[in-house]
Amino acid sequence: MYLLSGPGDPTVIVVVGGGISGLALGRELAACGADFVILEARARVGGVIRSDQVDGHLLDWGPQRTRLTRGMAELIEQLGLSAQLVVAPSDRDLFVYWGGRLRRVPFTIGDFLTSDIVSAAAKVRLALEPFTGGPDPEESVARYFTRKAGREVYENLVGPLYGGLYGSDPADMVVGRSLHHVLREFGVGRSLVTKLLRAGGRITAPPACSFADGMEALPAAIAASLGTRVRTGAAVRALIRRGPGWSVETATGTLEASAVVLTVPAPAAAHLLKPLSQDVFQRLTRLRYNPLGVVHLHAETELSGMGFQVSLTEPLALRGVTFNDSLFGRTHVYTAYLGGGVRPDVVAQDDDVLARLAVEEFRVCTGYHSRPLAIAREEMPAWDRSWAALDGLRLPPGLHVTANWESRPGIPGRLARARALAGTLMG
Repeated sequence: MYLLSGPGDPTVIVVVGGGISGLALGRELAACGADFVILEARARVGGVIRSDQVDGHLLDWGPQRTRLTRGMAELIEQLGLSAQLVVAPSDRDLFVYWGGRLRRVPFTIGDFLTSDIVSAAAKVRLALEPFTGGPDPEESVARYFTRKAGREVYENLVGPLYGGLYGSDPADMVVGRSLHHVLREFGVGRSLVTKLLRAGGRITAPPACSFADGMEALPAAIAASLGTRVRTGAAVRALIRRGPGWSVETATGTLEASAVVLTVPAPAAAHLLKPLSQDVFQRLTRLRYNPLGVVHLHAETELSGMGFQVSLTEPLALRGVTFNDSLFGRTHVYTAYLGGGVRPDVVAQDDDVLARLAVEEFRVCTGYHSRPLAIAREEMPAWDRSWAALDGLRLPPGLHVTANWESRPGIPGRLARARALAGTLMG
């Protein structure tokens, strides 16, 4: 047995999981002067964020990019990653595929009025939006956007873009669990259009960014800054209540702690919590994850943009493509996503079928031929109606959670949650 510190020391914290959630929390705890350790089961940190070279091409699994928010920019500078930062050109458009071609997503009212992404009738219908009711926490995201903006705007514009963030079907998502926090963050009350007009009729977002060595550079740099407080190859086998604290059993020994933070996916958290609470175990196992097929493609094209999503009216297995070629100068690399909550059956196909679907439907959408570079399967928290299982969830005292299934997903969201939780843990 080895100890992090003396038994009962109120600042001893064990963080289970070395993905971006756990590493961000570790960085905040280090800034507070806390005594902590991060335990990662695998040989590398980063969780779903992984970068590799395949056939001379830099490929990312997990997020292809993040947003250069103020907090992200500060973190990058503090980690010494500024020289590695790659910011996407500001003139790259985003597209939606429907009706046989790619259509540019408008980000200003003027562009919307001249866009071909929806019909003239749909544009007139949107003018009624300020007179519709505000969000109902219990309604589906699909119903909310359809009620507010009309079915055509939902199916061809808002639905593909919002659902694509989660790999989910907005018809299965609930406003109170997956959209309310976004509306609050952007100051949207009753009307989306009124908020847009007050912002000058333009939707702006921080620029997309990545790193010269891929997205994995970010978790790797955070881990390096934390030094020996990050331990890889340290799978947690059991959590055992010891008086006011906890014993954390691993393959190499036992650590004593006053608090434990789980940053792992819901199924892994459920496995660890099953001996402690059948109620928590059953709730976490009800959370659904959407399966995604990820196929990196090699294609020589003249495409320029961030990528495209597919309209909810299109019966394609392909749901979206990221243009890494024009975003970050990764020559000829395009990352295709298939399945998700709209077509979950697709991901069960074998690799050859998945690759063939990606190649065929990439050609349908863009007109260009391609070949597969690498194939993977991922699962994303659906943030759908199954998230009702978290209502009233009570963890044993001294146990905490920060993960993309517990609070806002996306790297900026994970950083913000880490800061808040560190404050709670340190009192």
